Amino acid sequence: MKVRIVTPLVQTFVSHFGEMGSRWGVNRTVGQIYALLFVTERSLHADDIGEKLGISRSNVSFGLKELQAWGLVRLTRVPGDRREYFSSLGDVWEIFRVVAAERRRREIAPTLSVLRESMLVKPGAPDDAFAQERMREMYELVDLANNWFDDLQRLSPESLAQLMRMGNKVQKLLSAKDRLLGGAKAKEPDA
Repeated sequence: MKVRIVTPLVQTFVSHFGEMGSRWGVNRTVGQIYALLFVTERSLHADDIGEKLGISRSNVSFGLKELQAWGLVRLTRVPGDRREYFSSLGDVWEIFRVVAAERRRREIAPTLSVLRESMLVKPGAPDDAFAQERMREMYELVDLANNWFDDLQRLSPESLAQLMRMGNKVQKLLSAKDRLLGGAKAKEPDA
């Protein structure tokens, strides 16, 4: 394999993203390929990627297939060139939405299905009744979060950023509402 042709700045980012990728449940190489595409201005073909990262063509192919399955890379062709070129999605908010939607499809939807099916089973023992009640509580929380995610997906990037910047101000607003309306005592947020 040839010597890597990336700057120290890019190498640091790519290495870190590879390590983080393994913590997020994706192969380290997949994380590195994505990081390289994210910080590279032009589209790259598989040989470019392998050369820059010092990884085999087969690892590049596997990584690109995984990134395509997630919907995180775009494939383009150059007239007169038989190779496929890849780039990351351009907008960070679009990337956030794609990753969140894919994680929801892969992780949340199956969990909701199992919980829903488990709640339909007639408890055969007292332990089952307790377990089923806990599953119902978990289902309600996950379903609520899932529905909230739908609402977030409909927000513009500007509105989503504004909501995120609000931070604990939302908690203060809810506490003030409870005090004004005489609702349940809300815990005061830390300043």
